[in-house]
Amino acid sequence: ARDNGLKVEWAEPEGSRESSEALRTRLREAASKPGTVVRESGAPPASPEGRRVEGSYDVGFQPHAAMEPLNCTAHARRDACDIWAAAQVPGWARGEAARALGLPPDSVRIHPTLVGGSFGRCLNPDFVVEAALVSRAVGAPVKLVFSREDDIQHDFYRPASLHRLMADLDSDGWPVTWTHRIASTSLAAWLDPKTPRPQESEVGGAVDLPYGIPFVRIEYAHVDSPVPRGWWRSVEHTPNAFAIECFLDELAAAGGKDPLALRLRLLDSPPEPPRSAGSRERLQGVLRLAAEKAGWGLPLPARSGRGIACHYSFGTYVAQVAEAAVDKDGNVTVKRVVCAVDCGQAVNPDGIAAQLEGSVAFGLTAALKAGVVVENGRVSQSNFHNYEPLHMGEMPQVEVHLVRSSEPPGGMGEPGVPPVAPALCNALYAATGVRIRQLPVRTRLLRQRG
Repeated sequence: ARDNGLKVEWAEPEGSRESSEALRTRLREAASKPGTVVRESGAPPASPEGRRVEGSYDVGFQPHAAMEPLNCTAHARRDACDIWAAAQVPGWARGEAARALGLPPDSVRIHPTLVGGSFGRCLNPDFVVEAALVSRAVGAPVKLVFSREDDIQHDFYRPASLHRLMADLDSDGWPVTWTHRIASTSLAAWLDPKTPRPQESEVGGAVDLPYGIPFVRIEYAHVDSPVPRGWWRSVEHTPNAFAIECFLDELAAAGGKDPLALRLRLLDSPPEPPRSAGSRERLQGVLRLAAEKAGWGLPLPARSGRGIACHYSFGTYVAQVAEAAVDKDGNVTVKRVVCAVDCGQAVNPDGIAAQLEGSVAFGLTAALKAGVVVENGRVSQSNFHNYEPLHMGEMPQVEVHLVRSSEPPGGMGEPGVPPVAPALCNALYAATGVRIRQLPVRTRLLRQRG
């Protein structure tokens, strides 16, 4: 039964006037001053010989917006409960349902349903607990299905973040210092407001920067917000890769370097990065493979461009080259995305290709099409008319090239997402000369002048 017949009186909780604009101001303020140092290696030169480059990158909240809305079937009795749900962590869902019902965990049985999407949303067991409580209240089995509006407006969102990056170039145009300040609405702090280390959920892919730069400093500042946060496909790696890989392209332009050549040089330069950065040789390998297959350096028509980005996460190395065209009104067509992946031993190549194709669609939706805006304590978007996913006709040609490897298998569900946004934004710069520093892309900035 739908909830349309219910008459609900809502109370406004304290601090419920949050807005995306107010939060952005707080993030910007936090990133403007030194934060908690989470990595410092090397020593800065006494007096850099070249120029200083700075850039700020802004990433807002993102919902999961799976095609299948949240749903759960529950049958709660006096001394037991059966639950059918696509819970990503069935043990956690069982424990939370048992706690809500006042039952021992062994009295709750979870029947996982391997259907629908999630992208991290079904990690949170709130919908399971709700179904169990409703079933107990009505004394009968209940199938709970979120409306699309509930699904989008009552999510646990990818944290919003703002990144300020600063680098010094030497007289030959190579970076000799790198400072990355991350200000975000920490997921760790949402899960545990008393945590002494809110950065634990926010710095992956940044604190283990793989590039050989003599001085590296990574800082973090937590900015609180009442907006619920949760795990989102590739978690902090997506915003961090966007900032890092776009800023690298800015350094390449400032130093007169080819973006691919800059990356390859820095992946072959001392000092060595932390072990958590993975293998620089394998990252070089996917960069070279993606560039070769994409025809890096070949001419393109006017207002068309290629962009490159790479990232290591979840034991897997991915490089992508995006090819995009922009018309005079700023409309973007992503024509092609070439992916090179080294995930170790490829157990199921077709599954790997499918994951990368899905990652490109998911990443392009978040980078180019859609996001959520909080106004007066509420999410403004409610359905696919104002949170618009990538349409089938907008899906680019996706090529997937595997590196043969005997290394242990890495993950594939998430590593394809982080390079998508920076590869796209670097392609848009190559096509128009306009730097994109905020996601989703505001296409009005790309309109042809004159």
